[in-house]
Amino acid sequence: MTVAGIITAIVIGAIVGMLGRLVLPGRQPIGVLLTVGVGILAALLGTALAQEVGVSVTDGVDWIELAFQIGLAAVGVGLVSAVRGGRSRSGRY
Repeated sequence: MTVAGIITAIVIGAIVGMLGRLVLPGRQPIGVLLTVGVGILAALLGTALAQEVGVSVTDGVDWIELAFQIGLAAVGVGLVSAVRGGRSRSGRY
């Protein structure tokens, strides 16, 4: 993977992760790096899932693939938020 590919994955992951957080109600107690990580994973899994169900590649924005990615990001952010359970950085509850 090239440097441009890595940077693109980070940018797409950040966008997908933030959109995933946006569709969830309430506040999620996770940081930006976790959001980007969940977004990158959701983007990769969403692309694979879209290809598996037969969504073809288009010249423009593939809205169905993007919907898969955002949906998976929302699930991922929700799972990470539930696991973290609102822990604070200071260690107090």
